[in-house]
Amino acid sequence: MSIGSRVMAICLLMVVAACSPRPVAMRAAPDPAATIVPVFGVTGRRLDSGGSIFGYDRPREVEHFRIDVSVPPTHRPGRIAWPKVAPDAATDFVVTEAGIYPDARAMIADMRRTVPGRETLLFVHGYNTTLSEAFFRTAQIITDFNVTMPGVVFAWPSAGDPRGYIYDRDSVLFARDDLEQTLRDLTARPGDRVFLLAHSMGSQLAMETLRQIAIKGDRRLLDRLSGVVLVAPDIDPDLFARQTAAIGTLPQPFLIFVSQRDRALTLSSFITGRKPRLGVITEADQIERPDVQVIDVTVLTKGGDSLNHAVPFTSPDAILLLNSVMTRAEREGRGLLRAVTEQLPLIPAIPAIPR
Repeated sequence: MSIGSRVMAICLLMVVAACSPRPVAMRAAPDPAATIVPVFGVTGRRLDSGGSIFGYDRPREVEHFRIDVSVPPTHRPGRIAWPKVAPDAATDFVVTEAGIYPDARAMIADMRRTVPGRETLLFVHGYNTTLSEAFFRTAQIITDFNVTMPGVVFAWPSAGDPRGYIYDRDSVLFARDDLEQTLRDLTARPGDRVFLLAHSMGSQLAMETLRQIAIKGDRRLLDRLSGVVLVAPDIDPDLFARQTAAIGTLPQPFLIFVSQRDRALTLSSFITGRKPRLGVITEADQIERPDVQVIDVTVLTKGGDSLNHAVPFTSPDAILLLNSVMTRAEREGRGLLRAVTEQLPLIPAIPAIPR
């Protein structure tokens, strides 16, 4: 199939998706065999709706919240089981408890009591993501990767609609200050650190925020990042080069996951001028940074999402491999970057940049 045909097929899929109702998180009684995952969140969206906000004004203030997500005992890695009729915690992802905090300090205090630790996983979701999808995806990532640190989702005001690509790109710029403040809040105490995980267009938001912090000269905040991972980043490679140049020394490890089968980024490339996005680059020398490691997960797409746009989160094979790498790194007391790069032969990968 030609590139043009693939783009037309994806466009048709987006039209169909825009006409289909999006699933919304539902509340249900807990099941004793299910796992409760507390997800903390910061959002510039209205909390009275977990669905699409396409066409709505963006709120001026962020809200801080907690959602206790019940992950069913039937859970399969990479999958979010949405209720088909009535929500059932025995088979579906459901909400068992939810609450709103008056401010960031109250959220962080409760988070530290609930999940002890000085490091926080901060997940920045991608384009076309509803609030329900954002916190359910966070719970799925925490579950599948056995994350023991607190998990926070930064739910920026995506339209949650396939037609909202330009709306979402504007929302990324709108949300930069809020993400910066969230990083400050999560690293306010001595010893507090943040591991930043961003997906798709959320990677653009993450990079713009890091650039903004660097321009202010705040190396203290950048040094509080224990690592950055960009999954399928929807960023122009030329822009990424400018962003990293402005940031200077990057947090370590700094990993980028790419896939040449990413159909969503194929469409994004078409929309933005036919230039391949960062998440589908084919040569390591397209990133002239020795402190950035690129990992190609093209061959690990089996069983993942239909667009191959979130492979490390949705492919059982990718989840299994990455878990084994992280477990080995922890067992042997080595850094994540070294452990991953030593396993690159298992992930037919873009050659590592010479050091």
